[in-house]
Amino acid sequence: MRSAVLGVVLLVIGTIAILTGVLPAPEALGIADRVWPILLFVVAITVVAELAADAGLFTLVASRLVRWGRGSTWLLWLFVVALATLSTVFLSLDTTAVLLTPVVITLARHAGLSPVPFALTTVWLACTASLLLPVSNLTNLLAEHAIDEAATASGGGPLGPGGFAALMVVPAIIAVVVPCVVLAIVYRRQLAGAYTVDVEAQDDDRVLLWTSGLVVLVLLPLLVSGIPVWMSAVGAAVILVVVFLIRRPAALRPALVPWQLVLLASGLFLVVEAAHALGLARALASIAGTGDSLLALLQLAGVGMASANLVDNLPAYLALEPVAGDPVRFAALLIGVNAGALITPWAALATLLWHARLTAADVEFGWGRFIALGFVVAPLTVALATVGLWLAQGAGAILP
Repeated sequence: MRSAVLGVVLLVIGTIAILTGVLPAPEALGIADRVWPILLFVVAITVVAELAADAGLFTLVASRLVRWGRGSTWLLWLFVVALATLSTVFLSLDTTAVLLTPVVITLARHAGLSPVPFALTTVWLACTASLLLPVSNLTNLLAEHAIDEAATASGGGPLGPGGFAALMVVPAIIAVVVPCVVLAIVYRRQLAGAYTVDVEAQDDDRVLLWTSGLVVLVLLPLLVSGIPVWMSAVGAAVILVVVFLIRRPAALRPALVPWQLVLLASGLFLVVEAAHALGLARALASIAGTGDSLLALLQLAGVGMASANLVDNLPAYLALEPVAGDPVRFAALLIGVNAGALITPWAALATLLWHARLTAADVEFGWGRFIALGFVVAPLTVALATVGLWLAQGAGAILP
């Protein structure tokens, strides 16, 4: 509800900016034309993920992982790492934080293990694994459009999902590996040893379960096929809604639609665009630097990380987007605002949603410890991923 209230406040401020001429109406319409496909995708993919979870798909996968772990806690944790990474890459960070967290908590408890390292794995990877594809993060969807424009302006062509993935693959791998290494070190005692395989039988509607599984299985390659992602996600959502309408209509509740996130994102788009009209981009350019040297990329990624932890990663990206300029700098900015959003609770909305799930499941994990660990893992992840980006792009100059 707080997100919705903040979103309404921001929309009111944005409307005032339009009415007073601070934000010209044509520019506001341009923003609307740019973001409606993104917000429609967010709504559709959330509906798909929620209904798939309601059908028992995530729980089924988790129960299989417990069996495949064969009593090894380390192996089970590695399976959770893989599941969290795949969920984030293809279904977005919010899906991992909101839907996968309760699943891994239940998984750990059924195995007689501490849920903390498994839960922390989901939220860290929700942020850091969200670099690879445009659909992985709302900031990526925004950046894909801007990167294609920059590439076209420089004489090239749009990158598309494949080109975006090629640009981000090295930093994305590093951004998954580094937090996992930190987790393995910090929680080495909890992850050592064995567990007893004792998985409860599921009592799910088989039609809903297998339909959801098939829809998700078909949707994943469509999201990287070059077809507009909102079309694929909307199609998948419609199929599941129709099947649920027949088999389990009570599951089709208003809460399926992430209207709070839509309000918040819409308000942020307007307010940040108004701030740019007042000179925000010029002010940020002085601290974000220029160029594609290693030092310049580290500077931009660092500013992105600091901004995300100060105000949230979405407004941080929106504010810094005009100072990126070319695809490599956009990649560095995404590393900062996505993989660096691990310190403060509000750095990513997914983190707040994740902690709410912990509280609902009676798992204690204080913000003090979260922040302390974040101060270790976030700068390390951002720095190494940015170096990986620089090396992957041909290791140009080190200094500006």
